[in-house]
Amino acid sequence: MTAGSRRRRAHVIAARAAGALACGATSARASLFTGDTLDAVANGAAWVILVIVPIIVIAVFWIVHVLPEKIAHKNHHPQYKAIQTLCLLSLVFGGLLWPIAWIWAYTRPIAYKLAYGTDKHDEYFDEMGEKARSGEALAHEVDALKHELDVMRSRGKLPPHLERLREDLASFPIANDGAPVAPTAAELERRGA
Repeated sequence: MTAGSRRRRAHVIAARAAGALACGATSARASLFTGDTLDAVANGAAWVILVIVPIIVIAVFWIVHVLPEKIAHKNHHPQYKAIQTLCLLSLVFGGLLWPIAWIWAYTRPIAYKLAYGTDKHDEYFDEMGEKARSGEALAHEVDALKHELDVMRSRGKLPPHLERLREDLASFPIANDGAPVAPTAAELERRGA
């Protein structure tokens, strides 16, 4: 057998095999579903893709962009409101300002502490004052609060509510070793209970 006849014979065999495969093939489908089921699945997928996915994406985008604000509030950052504003601006500008807000939330403003004597937001003092009033504050917490209020007072006049807190700190019950001290009878009478 010559090389040419061998080639022709291989082509004939390949053609017969392709014909046999074509006769035995079934129709191909692009989906597992047919008819009305396919329409219902397509409608459901369209609703999910067009409505639910964008809502989830927007919610996640919002949650991520307000994280610096939440962190600054939790850490009693004195410029918490400015960080909150930067987070909102970041939403408008598509997230470009978000890294700045993130970094700002984790830093303590040194110049602010030099100017005002504290690196905490006023809400910190309100929370610690309530804790001291209820007798839940430990001795070292009350001492730290007194010291910080004294330093702030040496830098300038305290706001009236902080001045009142500073004066009242001596009369508040102090917890020892983590256990709250019950208020005395005189303290309860003074509170009007």
